[in-house]
Amino acid sequence: MFIKGFFSNASGIVFSRILGLVRDILTALILGAGIFSDLFFIAFKLPNLFRRIFAEGAFTQAFLPNFTKSSKKALFSAEIFIKFLIFIGFLTLLVNLFTPQFIKLIATGLSQNDIQNAIPLVQINFYYLALIYVVTFLGSLLQYRGHFATTAFSTALLNISMILSLLLAKGKEQSEVAMYLSCGVVLGGILQVFTHLIALKFKGLNKLFFGGIKGYIKGKKTKIKGFFVNFYHGLLGSSAMQIGAFMDTWLASFLVSGSISYMFYANRIFQLPLAVFAIALAQALFPKITKLIKNNDEKNALIQTKKSFNLLLITLLASSVGGIILAEPIVWLLFERGEFSKADTIATALVLSGYLIGLVPFGMAKLFSLWVYANLKQKLASKIAIISLGFNLIMAVILMQYYGAFGLALASSMGGFLQLGLYIKEFGYKRFLSIIELKFLLLTLVIIVFEIIVLLNLKEILDVYL
Repeated sequence: MFIKGFFSNASGIVFSRILGLVRDILTALILGAGIFSDLFFIAFKLPNLFRRIFAEGAFTQAFLPNFTKSSKKALFSAEIFIKFLIFIGFLTLLVNLFTPQFIKLIATGLSQNDIQNAIPLVQINFYYLALIYVVTFLGSLLQYRGHFATTAFSTALLNISMILSLLLAKGKEQSEVAMYLSCGVVLGGILQVFTHLIALKFKGLNKLFFGGIKGYIKGKKTKIKGFFVNFYHGLLGSSAMQIGAFMDTWLASFLVSGSISYMFYANRIFQLPLAVFAIALAQALFPKITKLIKNNDEKNALIQTKKSFNLLLITLLASSVGGIILAEPIVWLLFERGEFSKADTIATALVLSGYLIGLVPFGMAKLFSLWVYANLKQKLASKIAIISLGFNLIMAVILMQYYGAFGLALASSMGGFLQLGLYIKEFGYKRFLSIIELKFLLLTLVIIVFEIIVLLNLKEILDVYL
């Protein structure tokens, strides 16, 4: 189940991220890296933040263990679903009523004119939040049945929708392009919900989902307190990186125009290896680790962790080193055309290098945090997140004064190292040393040195064309 789930997640993420890169290439070509691209990315940032929190963080990690334990699964799922949907609906209403104030909160450095231009973009994009919550909830039910593929591949529908909107907007004013993109986001969310409803039917979960809603409406109840306790504690702990990226956007609004876009494009590249390896593996491994720890089978839990550690170490380290060496050629190849200039390439490549320094610690933190959540220590995870975020914010404010957007990315990576260290401390140094294999470390070192030699020579050849 673990291996099957990992490959389902990984293959789906690869497919979706390839389409995501196509989308970003078209965005750079048609929209560029200016004020309207900044405004769109600000508008898309918050619903995307919540998507990652729900899909990769606190919701799934709190829902699945409690759903599995519940004796009234249909009612349990229905009550959670309806209460969250009501909350998101209320939040969406507030954002639409007080959009200018909301924009000032998330991007303080924008001018009054920019805020006015951003209002319709924020209002449209925010409807995606409710749609992606429904997708995440239905995906959790499917994961309970061991089905990962629909959720993993469904993000491709969002990217396809945004790609089509960009193609339709080609040649129009940048303000119109940003509006087309925003509508494409909402359409993509609708398509994702539709595909999950189809998968729910084929997996025989319709009765559980809709039956539970029908029972809840009639007044039937079950115990859900355990879920909310775990969710609130785990919300911050499992979402530290996403909240850090959100803080980066806020701080970048004080920098020169285009900084938010540089960080967005760089982060998109950074997220590819993180998602394909670390997030896909963590999502598939979590149910397995939870079950083994629940059964007091620490030996096999450590074996699974060791295998995952070795896989992540070599893949993430190779991706990090390769990405840093070839940062400028990668950005040039993907984005430098149309409205995206040579100066934009250089700035984005520098930010990408700053992010990639933290690829290994962020990925490893995903792995070791599983032990914290499996042991229902969400409160501890939130403390680790608060410490890491505080450190990240302090370093970001300092470094941005000297290095601009690169300083923000570097501060994020430094926060990742601190977060990993704290998770390893909780995991236990003795356990950590037990999964370290000297022969594998030496092999990894040889592979990385060989990679560096090859890529440095490749870069010399590519520099001729840059």
